[in-house]
Amino acid sequence: MINARRYDDDARREDAAAWVVRLEAGDLGDAEAAVFDAWLSAASENARAFDDALSVSQAYAAAADPVGLALANRRERHPRTFDRRVIAGFGALAAAAALAVVVAPQLSAPQTQTYVTAKGERRTLELADGSTVEMNGGTSLSVALAQDGRRVALDHGQAVFDVAHEPGRPFVIAAGDRTVQVVGTQFDVRRLDGRLSVTVARGAVEVRPSEGAAGRAYRLHPGQRLDHREGLAETQVAAAEPAEVLAWRSGRLVYREQPLRDVVADLNQQFATPIRIEDPTLAAIPISGVLVIDDQAAVIRRLALLVPISAVRSDAGLILRRDGAPAR
Repeated sequence: MINARRYDDDARREDAAAWVVRLEAGDLGDAEAAVFDAWLSAASENARAFDDALSVSQAYAAAADPVGLALANRRERHPRTFDRRVIAGFGALAAAAALAVVVAPQLSAPQTQTYVTAKGERRTLELADGSTVEMNGGTSLSVALAQDGRRVALDHGQAVFDVAHEPGRPFVIAAGDRTVQVVGTQFDVRRLDGRLSVTVARGAVEVRPSEGAAGRAYRLHPGQRLDHREGLAETQVAAAEPAEVLAWRSGRLVYREQPLRDVVADLNQQFATPIRIEDPTLAAIPISGVLVIDDQAAVIRRLALLVPISAVRSDAGLILRRDGAPAR
């Protein structure tokens, strides 16, 4: 296990590099994840050293292919020549390779593709890098794959990301005033009604404020869920069961003490007829249970078994009220 009690600069850099290797390998266990979090929060210098080490790792990985190709081409042209001209040429090759790393993304700007699912529709995307994205109903997102990174913008909705491991091409998701950066993992991102949640099933992700937004960064590990209200400094991290959070992929919604407003937000992604809650106090009532997503009327009847409500149809859709509450 990596020593979390060494604090001199050289040891800190060594530890930071070791943590980057373990995180990029994607095999960090729960016990070591706790040690990593303790080490990272022990001093601000630790966090800076980790960020520096991660940047070096990503830059090295991004430059590896161009440098290797340049050297291979050079060897083919001059297989047995090692005079001063060849040695001097290595500097020019390295400079050319470094220039290729900087210029190539500019010469071949990535195309941004937008994907949208209708209410109740689920769709699986297989990205060119080997990653997969499973989109829930009523979701809109865009994807741009570049040589130096992979970027997703989640405009609205929910998706499960299973990210292919490429240290030199960070996978970053923009979701409102927060960004989610990935090493190689499986996780769920939900952005509805100004509320963002991120649940990690495998690997590790980092959620941090977007440029200009307030707040701190969080690193999440398997079995952790972050809930954030956009535009406000309301962020919480708690334990979660990933299998329950990801159950929507098989047509089930599982809740553990979650407010009714979150349940209704999820249902509004599945059905064309919108559902609205009249009473703010009713919207805050915690719900625990499982809802099978099939017919909307049947789902509302099952929901009424979990909380005392009635549904009233109006021109705007369905209105949920407390049982016995007078019509407004």
